[in-house]
Amino acid sequence: MTEHSHPLAYRRALKGLTRVDLANLIAAAAQRRGLRSGTDKHRVRKWEVLGVTPEPETQIYIAEALGLPVELVDPGNWPNWLPGSDGGVVPLGPSSTVTALREALNTAMERRTFLTISGTALTTLAAAWATSGGIALAAQSEGSKLVGEDTVTLLEDTSRQLNSLVTEQRQHVSALLDAHLTTVTELIAHSRYDRTTGLRLHTLATTLAQTVAWHRFDHGHHTAASKLWIAGLHSAHATDDPDLGAAMLGDLAYQAAWRKDHTTAAGILQQALKRTQHPAARSLLHLRLARTLAAQGEKQPALRALAAAEHHLGASSGLPLPAWCAWMSEADLAVDSGQALLDLGDAARAHQLIGEGQALLPTTRDKTRGVFLAYQAASHLKLKQPELAAHTAGEAIRLSRRIGAPRCERLVQELVPEFQPYRTAAGVPELLALAAA
Repeated sequence: MTEHSHPLAYRRALKGLTRVDLANLIAAAAQRRGLRSGTDKHRVRKWEVLGVTPEPETQIYIAEALGLPVELVDPGNWPNWLPGSDGGVVPLGPSSTVTALREALNTAMERRTFLTISGTALTTLAAAWATSGGIALAAQSEGSKLVGEDTVTLLEDTSRQLNSLVTEQRQHVSALLDAHLTTVTELIAHSRYDRTTGLRLHTLATTLAQTVAWHRFDHGHHTAASKLWIAGLHSAHATDDPDLGAAMLGDLAYQAAWRKDHTTAAGILQQALKRTQHPAARSLLHLRLARTLAAQGEKQPALRALAAAEHHLGASSGLPLPAWCAWMSEADLAVDSGQALLDLGDAARAHQLIGEGQALLPTTRDKTRGVFLAYQAASHLKLKQPELAAHTAGEAIRLSRRIGAPRCERLVQELVPEFQPYRTAAGVPELLALAAA
C-alpha cells in the first residue's frame, strides 16, 4: 500500500492534520485517561508507510483523535476499520482505488451500516468523473511480491465462471465473489506488477465490485451496494475506460431510482452520458433516464430519452461491445419503455409493450423475468384486471423465492395494498396468502 492510499493517511488528510498534529491528539487522548503516549510523527509514518500496526489501546486513541466513534475500532482489522471518506464517497484521485475498495469491503460489516451516502455526494462524484480524464495507470514497483500473469488469468477465469452462473445458482457463491474481490484488492495494494497487469487487475476489481454490489442490492443492503459501485468507478477510472465507468454510474442511478430518489438518478445519468461511447451503453443509460424522468411526470423529456434509447440500440459501432451491457436487448427496451409509459398514464400501450418484452426475454434471465412479471402485474392492475394481475404477481413471487432474489419479490409486495379492493376476485385471496407467507 502506498503512503497516500493508506486509510490513516487518507483520514488524516480529510481532517487537515499533519503527522505532528495527529500525534499530539493521540497524546491528549491518552492524557485524558491519566496515561502517556509515546506517539510522535515518526511513529505515525511507520503506521502509514511501513505497515506497522498500532497497539489496541492506541487505536482507540486514534479513533478519538480523528473524531470517529470508538465502536468502530477493531484492533485485529487494522487499518481496514477506518472509514475511507466523509459523506460516504471517496473522491476520485490518482491513488483512490484501494481506499474506495477497502471502504466498500468494510461496509459489509454490520457496524458500518450507520454510514449514509447523500444524493448530492453521488451527483458530485458523477460530475467529477464526467469532467476528468482517466488516470495514466503506471506499473507498481513498490510491492513486496510480483504478480504473475498466470495468477491474474486464474482470477479472471474463475470470476467469469462464477459470474456466468444463473441467478438461482449464483446465490450460493456470493462468499467466493467477496473473497475474489478482497484478493484482487490486496494484490493492487501490496504487489508489484507491470502496467498491463495493473490494468487487468483494476478491470477485474471493477467487474467483481459490480457483481457483488448487485448481490448486496438484491438483498436490500443499499449502503454496501453503493460503496461497491463507487469502488468500481474508482477502479474503472484507473483503467481510462469511460464505458466501464459509466456502467458503475448507471447502476448507482438505477439504485437511486429504485429508492424513489429520481432527482439523484437523473443527475447521475446525465453526467454518465457525457462520456459514454458505445451505442449499447448509451441505449441502456438513456432507457434508465427515461424511466426516472417518467416517474417524475416529465413526459416530453422522458419520450425523448426513450427515442434515444431505441435509436442507439443495435446501432453499428467499431467499438467492442462492453460485457456489462451485452445483455441489453429489445426485450429490455420494450418492458422498460412500457413501465415508463405506465408512469406517464398510457396504461394500454404500456401493457402491450411489457407483454411483448416478456415474450422476447431469454429463459436464462430469471431475475429480470421476475422484475418484468411484477411490472406486468402492475399494468394489469392499472387496466382493472385483478385476476390476471394476481396470477402474474404470484408467478413473480414464486420465481423470486426460488432463485433467491428478494428485490424482485419486494416489487410485488409493494403492489399488495392495491389488491385490497379486489379481495373477492379470482386468485386474489391466494395471492394475498402467498405474499404473507
